[in-house]
Amino acid sequence: MVRKRITQVFPFLLPIRRRQRKFCFYLGMALDGNTYSKTREDRPLSYEVFEISSPMINGQSGYDIEYQFNKVHNLKLAAGTIDHIVINPGETFSFYQLVRFADKHIPYKDGLTLIDGKIVGTYGGGLCQLSNMLFWMFLHTPLTIVERHGHAVQAIPPGAENLPQGTDAAVNEGWLDLKVRNDTLARYQVVITFDDDCMYGKVLTDHAPSLSYEVFNKEIAYFEKKGRVFQTVSVWQRMLDKKTSRIQERFLYNNTCQIGYRLPDNIKVSKKENENHEEEKGCGFIRRLLCRI
Repeated sequence: MVRKRITQVFPFLLPIRRRQRKFCFYLGMALDGNTYSKTREDRPLSYEVFEISSPMINGQSGYDIEYQFNKVHNLKLAAGTIDHIVINPGETFSFYQLVRFADKHIPYKDGLTLIDGKIVGTYGGGLCQLSNMLFWMFLHTPLTIVERHGHAVQAIPPGAENLPQGTDAAVNEGWLDLKVRNDTLARYQVVITFDDDCMYGKVLTDHAPSLSYEVFNKEIAYFEKKGRVFQTVSVWQRMLDKKTSRIQERFLYNNTCQIGYRLPDNIKVSKKENENHEEEKGCGFIRRLLCRI
């Protein structure tokens, strides 16, 4: 039997717990010695490193379409705090250092959120589409991953984009952040725009990029544990030197998540978890509390 948290037994304590977590969350960043990116420059930097588009409306979600429209509203509020932000050498990009007050003047709307394994509508839901896109862009740069959390549950099958598995990034204010650090001598800039259908992201820089990046999975496996099916994948980065054509590969991280949909019959599921399959550090029960999708 799964042990309940005290806020599940006494729900009226949850607002107090959230305030406590947020206070400690931001106090920790104020004292951690990092310099967080806060400079915004309207003029784009000279060179494009990577770009991507992300459709915003999923008409096949199975939930009230109004949640999808609300998500678009929330994404635009949050993206407005990140658009054209510059990550200078030595600085750390933090999702919530920037998005913290996105709803100060215009409130968020209720969007879909994964809470305790169930998808429900909550205030500000849907921001993980933005953090997912940002993380995917950062994976195609030399920026150093400082903090990233995968979703505990993959609720729907992968889309037609055919992206590598395990490259999402869950965020939840007070619990889960997305952070990358600029350990290079170049400056990097994040640009986010919208049209009626898609959200677009670019990473720009002031130095001509010498490397191009590809992100891929080397191993994907499924196992069953206590009646639930899990996926474990390894995420790798391939770097191509544009001058010498030399290719290097490096391991980034392992990702484990529960599969919340029926897998195709041709996918093999092991009955016993392999001893080498360990859930990514830092992504224990906390990320199961409130993972934004």
